[in-house]
Amino acid sequence: AATAPGKKITARLKRTLPVRGPQAPTLSELMRWYCLNTNTHGCRRIVVSRGRLRRLLWILLTLSAVGLILWQCAELLMNYYSASVSVTVQFQKLPFPAVTICNINPYKYSAMKEYLSELDKETKKALETFYGFSEGKSKVRRSVDDWNSTGSDFFQQIPLLKVEDFSRTATDLHSGQKRKIEGSVFHKDSSIVNSGDSNDIIGFQLCDANNSSECALYTFSSGVNAIQEWYKLHYMNIMAQIPLETKEKLSYSADDLLLTCFFDGLSCDKRHFSRFHHPLHGNCYTFNSGENGTILSTSTGGSEYGLHVVLYIDEADYNPFLVTSSGAKIIVHDQNEYPFIEDIGTEIETAAATSIGMHFTRSRKLSKPYSDCTETGADIPVENLYNKSYSLQICLHSCFQKAMVDSCGCAQYAQPLPAGAEYCNYKKNPNWMYCYYRLHEKFVKEQLGCQQICKDACSFKEWALTTSIAQWPSTVSEDWMLRVLSWDKGQKLNKKLNKTDLANLMVFYKDLNERFISENPANTLVILLSNFGGQLGLWMSCSVVCVIEIVEVFFIDSLSIVLRRQWQRAKKWWRGRQGRGPGKAPQADPERQGHDNPACLDEDLPTFTTALRLPLPQDSPLRRTPPPNYSTLRLETAFTEQLPDTLELGRH
Repeated sequence: AATAPGKKITARLKRTLPVRGPQAPTLSELMRWYCLNTNTHGCRRIVVSRGRLRRLLWILLTLSAVGLILWQCAELLMNYYSASVSVTVQFQKLPFPAVTICNINPYKYSAMKEYLSELDKETKKALETFYGFSEGKSKVRRSVDDWNSTGSDFFQQIPLLKVEDFSRTATDLHSGQKRKIEGSVFHKDSSIVNSGDSNDIIGFQLCDANNSSECALYTFSSGVNAIQEWYKLHYMNIMAQIPLETKEKLSYSADDLLLTCFFDGLSCDKRHFSRFHHPLHGNCYTFNSGENGTILSTSTGGSEYGLHVVLYIDEADYNPFLVTSSGAKIIVHDQNEYPFIEDIGTEIETAAATSIGMHFTRSRKLSKPYSDCTETGADIPVENLYNKSYSLQICLHSCFQKAMVDSCGCAQYAQPLPAGAEYCNYKKNPNWMYCYYRLHEKFVKEQLGCQQICKDACSFKEWALTTSIAQWPSTVSEDWMLRVLSWDKGQKLNKKLNKTDLANLMVFYKDLNERFISENPANTLVILLSNFGGQLGLWMSCSVVCVIEIVEVFFIDSLSIVLRRQWQRAKKWWRGRQGRGPGKAPQADPERQGHDNPACLDEDLPTFTTALRLPLPQDSPLRRTPPPNYSTLRLETAFTEQLPDTLELGRH
């Protein structure tokens, strides 16, 4: 019974005294309490400063400090996702790379004449018509094969054209008839300055087989380029119809290409080379391919300890319209990489000794979030058609081949076949030329999306090459050297060698220094947090506890106040609706007497200091708890009766 009056006093005091701190009923009171009690000095000075000018200055200083903190923290975050590059050089025994060698001429012309006789005849006729070039009566044997009979019709449909003027009129070099140019005009030799004579411009026109009005004219300032491009177009169509086994027989064997071989001072032969067939370069041979599970290495640098081969080029058996240079192409690559001879191959001259010195570098980049590279290519939505480790070139070529199959219904001859697809040819795909050129135009302009999908590999190996060339064989040694080589290979060659048919190649490490380039995070999490703390302490004299306080006040407490006020309004509305029936006036809440603060829910009694700061009512004199009378310590008329616990206090 004695505790009931005490609870009654506590409840009335809670309803009377204003509540400060996290339990404040309004956001303005909460913010004022925070500014007076926080450790961030700027906020406190805003509240306690006297005078508008001084308060305005503190507001500006505080906001400037907050802006600087946000700016510096943003810089720290961006630096956190940056990487530093470190270079490590080691001297050790190095694995020797794979070296792929191809003859520039993919197939022996003597063996290919059967398939190319009709195409060669049309090419010679164009040369005779345009340039007056003539070789007399052609001795090329016509083939009865169906490639030629079918191709001849297409040679007439897609002939070489001589553009006489820019009024969209051209002369057919096959029939001599004039035709009107339809569709767009694409000049393929933009880097070559035209002489101004429109008669120097030749090209060919491709049209959509399903819509004859959809055409494109491809012109060239150089007649050599125009004839070669036109020849390659028909050449790929013919080769796409020849079985792979037949093409391998038409190309060069290892015995044909390799005359001598040495590695690390020891003799080697064709058993150290593995063959693979390239669509554009025929049979190519890779030294140290690792197919047998063994990768050769070298422990000594210098030209005497690398790969040394002499190649037989056989320039006399070159296709005169397909290639205009003689020699070989090589590429140095990792055993798991595909050799893109046509993209990054190095040409080797005939009648010369070519020395290629190498520097080995391994590189590794950080993946997301530091860079947009891929580890294995598994996250790239493009099928790898090459069965080799991922690279950007593999992705781009595979992406284009997939687009070719989807758009044109067949695959481009120069790239591997996707599953279930066939190479394009005139018989089954009469529209493939026009489709290919249109698609390639979009690919170059980055409109197919391949450049956006494909990413660089995070890890890769690179051999930096330094090439030097010397005359070989020398004048004084030419005679005996050619005699010895002819004697060694006489039974297979059946003729005397000429120095223009030979190429001397040396591939070696200039030194055994392996450079390892790696990316490392520029900042760790510990450094990032330390930098954050330094910025907060410098500009706001703030610590982690201060940050937690800001989160608590500005987010948790503020949200709690808003939700609490909404809940009180809803509860008041519901009580008022239930308390009055129809025709009754709303009654005042008996609990809301004086300066009521329903937000006060804790059980801690207010102190005398807070009671002295009790605000006066503004509208009407409401009953409230007055401050204590220090002379008598008696309660005034705010209470109608003496309570038992206060009587006991008065006796003492």
